[in-house]
This record gives sequence, C-alpha cells and structure tokens, in this order.
Amino acid sequence: MSQPVIVYSTAGCSDCNQVKQLLTNQGIPFEVRDIMASSVYQEEVEKLGFMGIPVTVSGDRAVKGFNLPELQELIAAAR
Repeated sequence: MSQPVIVYSTAGCSDCNQVKQLLTNQGIPFEVRDIMASSVYQEEVEKLGFMGIPVTVSGDRAVKGFNLPELQELIAAAR
C-alpha cells in the first residue's frame, strides 16, 4: 500500500457507506474521518474544494461522492 486512503463521511450517509463497502471489498484499508465529529475534518474537506461528502482521498487524488470509475482509479493508485 503506497498511499493511505481517507474517507470523509458521517453516520447515515448512504453514499459514504457505499464507498466504505467498496474499499472493504477491495481489501483497501482506510481511515474514516467523521465530519460531524470534528470541525477540523470539515475544514479539510473544504480545503480540498468540496462542500459535501463522501470525499475519498489518497495521495493527491480526491473523489467526491460514489463515482465508481474515479474510485477505481484511486484504488489502483493506492495499491
């Protein structure tokens, strides 16, 4: 694993759960950062240029939402 994967999410977010399930199914370890639990995490998402979640980050890549083609590219780069 060359790059850590971070998923910015919150409880009850179905797209967030889909992203986390995809990463789990692919065997990709990831850190969950709940934006409702920390204003710092919310600020990190905003600095990436996004206002919503989920945002999945690895290295210099950031994917908003459950965008399967972009997530697959991020996963490939993270391996």
